[in-house]
Amino acid sequence: MRALDRKLLRDLWRMKGQAAAIAAVMACGVAVYVMALTTLDSLTSARAAYYERYRFADLFAHVKRAPMALVPRVRAIPGIQWVQPRVTATVPLDLPGLSEPAAARLVGVPEHRPPDVNGLVLRAGGYLEPGRPGQVIISESFAQAHSIGPGNSVTAVLNGRKRRLDVVGVALSPEFIFQVREGEFVPDNKRYGVFWVGQTELAAAFDLTGSFNDLAITLAPGASAPEVMRRLDSLLAPHGGVGATDRDDQLSHKILSDEMRNLGAMAFVTPAIFLAVAAFMVNVVLNRLIATQREQIAVLKAFGYSRAQVVLHYLEMVLVIVVLGVALGCVAGGWLGGHLTQLYKQFYRFPSVDYRMDPGIAGAALVIAAAAAVLGMLMALKRAMDLPPAEAMRPEPPASYEPTLVERLGLGRSLSQALRMVLREIERRPLRAAISTLGTSLAVAVFVLGTCGADTIAYVMDTLFEQSQRHEITLFFVEPVADSALYDIKSIAGVVDCEPVRVVSARFRNGHHRRLAAVQGLSERRFWHRLIDQEGREIDLPPEGIVLSAALGRALGVEAGDTVEVELLHGRRTTARVPVRGLAEDLMGLQAYMRIEALNRLMREGSLISGAYVAVDPAAAGPVYEKLKNSPRVASVAAKSIAVKNFDDIMAENMRIMRFFNILFASIIAVGVVYNMAQITLAERKRELATMRVLGLTRAETSFVLLGEVWALAVAAVPFGLILGHWFSKVLIESMSTETLRFPFVLARATYAQAVAVVLLASLASGLLVRRGIDKLDLVAVLKAPE
Repeated sequence: MRALDRKLLRDLWRMKGQAAAIAAVMACGVAVYVMALTTLDSLTSARAAYYERYRFADLFAHVKRAPMALVPRVRAIPGIQWVQPRVTATVPLDLPGLSEPAAARLVGVPEHRPPDVNGLVLRAGGYLEPGRPGQVIISESFAQAHSIGPGNSVTAVLNGRKRRLDVVGVALSPEFIFQVREGEFVPDNKRYGVFWVGQTELAAAFDLTGSFNDLAITLAPGASAPEVMRRLDSLLAPHGGVGATDRDDQLSHKILSDEMRNLGAMAFVTPAIFLAVAAFMVNVVLNRLIATQREQIAVLKAFGYSRAQVVLHYLEMVLVIVVLGVALGCVAGGWLGGHLTQLYKQFYRFPSVDYRMDPGIAGAALVIAAAAAVLGMLMALKRAMDLPPAEAMRPEPPASYEPTLVERLGLGRSLSQALRMVLREIERRPLRAAISTLGTSLAVAVFVLGTCGADTIAYVMDTLFEQSQRHEITLFFVEPVADSALYDIKSIAGVVDCEPVRVVSARFRNGHHRRLAAVQGLSERRFWHRLIDQEGREIDLPPEGIVLSAALGRALGVEAGDTVEVELLHGRRTTARVPVRGLAEDLMGLQAYMRIEALNRLMREGSLISGAYVAVDPAAAGPVYEKLKNSPRVASVAAKSIAVKNFDDIMAENMRIMRFFNILFASIIAVGVVYNMAQITLAERKRELATMRVLGLTRAETSFVLLGEVWALAVAAVPFGLILGHWFSKVLIESMSTETLRFPFVLARATYAQAVAVVLLASLASGLLVRRGIDKLDLVAVLKAPE
């Protein structure tokens, strides 16, 4: 073994605590990087294979009613490869032991073979048998929630008539990887499922024999989706087409894509913070090490070692720490990635997701971590290279001692001697104090960053379900009905009040900008269902004109005072230019809002409503649910209390896990930074501290001189950390917002308080660990002059 290698091992052993702290911080950053990217890689591979094998549709088109004879004309459109005509409907379910409303999405499939587009993955049982009506294949998540499978049966209300459906199979489909009801963002597998029913039987049940109301289409390679959609819309318009949409707007795909995008962002934001802290720590530790080894460096150069060999020696030392941190990070990241993948599999239903660790990801982690460490040690390496042997043989010149700013202001006499010594040491080394403060402030920022999601979600839940949706039930009719239906709803025992809503799909145009969105027509006086923006303010609807969600306004390039072309895709399909009265910073989807009277006038129809927001007496909710789900006019019923409970059940465990890792990561950074700074200070001032002990200062007084500096910098780091955390969180929340769900930036005061408490406690604990070094000082040996 070379002499330099033996020196390397001895140095690493002597500074094992500091090396371990740096490796731990680096391991945290690498773990998050590996966890996020390996999970993203696994999900991406699983999705690509699933979509390709089972022909997930590229385009979707819904119509009111179109004859099957139209299908060959659809297939003849250039660029279309596969076409699957079908009947779809959402129907109430009558489930034993479940008083709350439940619903199923019915999808028609050929009786004699699986569909060509959006194929089925049978998980249990078999496919439909031709000539045997009343058979159904149910989604796996619904089957697991009810512990049912082939041989069981469910009762559905098809077009106002109860039908018993015999379960013959359990399946998955790429169309429903994320199974959630339209308008909701949390799965409720107990009260919502997907059922695949024979096309002929389903069409007959809804009086659509020989017709279809939905198309799923795949495109040939190189086909132009916008051009195909334009031709398809032109062909389907006379049959009540509501506009073709591409895969990017399909609910399941869109939610999965948004989640994967956020996962990719996680792989870079959080690791960058940890690696920045590790670089600071490497800089401080290596600078101190080179300063204490001046004479050794001089001897090495005098004995013939080149500058490059000396630099390589210290570079190898840092790389050993990097390799240790990356190895620990890869192991931890692989373990966390496996668990995160299993968590995703609970919500996103794939036939299989094989978690794998791509060696390229581990290699990239090593390169990035090494680059960060080398960046942190550049100044220290230059110092080692430029040190002449003759100069290095002499002791380092004593530091410049002068009164501190506080003393120059005449305030020194009011401070104790120990406190003045602490302030002098901080002012004497401003760069090191700044690095220490920045490192500790990043610990505060990491905790705030990790908790901001929980604060934002809590705010969104309160805004949606407490301030906006004061009602309990949201119901929609099969077809728009006269507003006199509100009196029928109010007459149900247990109903307190209700408000009307009219929802119409529309295509918005402004220049070359186009978007499909829903127009909500609401009454002038709204108490049970209020429109609330991100600031908690109620959105006012003018008598005429339209209010767009800010996201829709940005997508269309319009502002308040402009006009926008609106093509209503129901009824007479009227088109008009409508003045934009305002933009609302709402929370969900691309929405447009109008007075219900104005919307009905625009549609050239009478006083029609699509549904109602219903307030009920909680004690009578069960009978109300039962009455509504048995009504042939009611297409769907959703209960707010159930949505809130589902959300709380899902988020409670996730928030607990998130909080644990927030505390862990923030503590590791704080301990790593404070422990390193305290150890460096102890090494530099051993002689001073020993002299104080000999002169009669107690251990407590001596400890204050050492740790007072460290803890003072930790306290000074708090406000900077809160500012950084606030900024990091704002950037993160903005990056998470999508057209599907927009998050306002919210941070609770409790989050700031918890961040301060966690970091200061970690700093206190690490300082007390170093304090033991003072107790172990050999006063005689330390006071001997090194010269």
